[in-house]
Amino acid sequence: MPMSVQIMPNRLVVALAYDRLCTFEFGIVTEVFGLPRPEMGPDWYRFAVCAVEPGPLRATGGFRIMADGGLDLLEEAGTIVIPGWRGALSEPVPPALVAALRKAHARGARLMSICSGVFVLAAAGLLAGKRATTHWRYVEQLSEAYPGVRVEPNVLYVDEGSVLSSAGSAAGIDLCLHVVRHDFGAEIANCIARRLVVPPHREGGQAQFVERPVPPPREGLRFGPLFDRMRARLAEEQPVDALAAEAGMSRRTFLRRFKAATGMPPGEWLLAERLLRARELLETTMHSVDDIAAATGFGSPATLRHHFRARLGTSPAAYRGRFAQQKAAPGGG
Repeated sequence: MPMSVQIMPNRLVVALAYDRLCTFEFGIVTEVFGLPRPEMGPDWYRFAVCAVEPGPLRATGGFRIMADGGLDLLEEAGTIVIPGWRGALSEPVPPALVAALRKAHARGARLMSICSGVFVLAAAGLLAGKRATTHWRYVEQLSEAYPGVRVEPNVLYVDEGSVLSSAGSAAGIDLCLHVVRHDFGAEIANCIARRLVVPPHREGGQAQFVERPVPPPREGLRFGPLFDRMRARLAEEQPVDALAAEAGMSRRTFLRRFKAATGMPPGEWLLAERLLRARELLETTMHSVDDIAAATGFGSPATLRHHFRARLGTSPAAYRGRFAQQKAAPGGG
């Protein structure tokens, strides 16, 4: 009887570099995928930089970058990341790059864009009929230039399987952590997040534009500890009036300032945190769905299943099966 051969995932991540490179977006990709992490084992990502055009290439901030190779690197990549683009619609995407991306996509590579990098995916025709997002400043331009793209204007990132896109700059961190979570599970993604000193995960559906992303110092002192306490008692009821009193605000002021700080009302924020915790427990423990529903504040397995299907398009059992299979025999890349 022939022995089965385990096909190892392609962990080579290739980031595009181009003249007038978006430095912050490129730095995000390098930080998550490009740093040596021997503690993660031999299956961790390998990283290379692909020059879209002859270099050396200028980057925002006044320095130049030398790449590891040219477009031929895309032929080997398991994941290709487009860290922004130099001019949204004002700078045409080179035909050679379009051809290389189409070829990579056709053979099964995963393509990711951060911020204005989505215009490169759109120019390559890889977003037709698919959902995508970008920085809120570019949403109208993307919609008008590519009416076949289903633009999601108010999310942090969109995962369409082999093609993913994120909103402006920092949302690229969320997308990269989402990919790590997909490839290695919640525990590893949380470890990388701790190294980055950022929250472990934000749902892709969270609003990208927050009225006041950095609250004044006094409110920060109130909300930061409150968020931690709310996360620590997800199994409990958390009525708005009690939360407002805990924050030292009237109900009306609390609701207004909570939404300004997080982009969502307290109930939606709690739902997102409960779902995140439920996913972590499904991935990292063998607790029953009943116990996880109780521990995360959903009360009943039926309620947990309802929200899983509404937000994630799957069931808790199917979600656990997928990640259990990934840990036993990693696949995809």
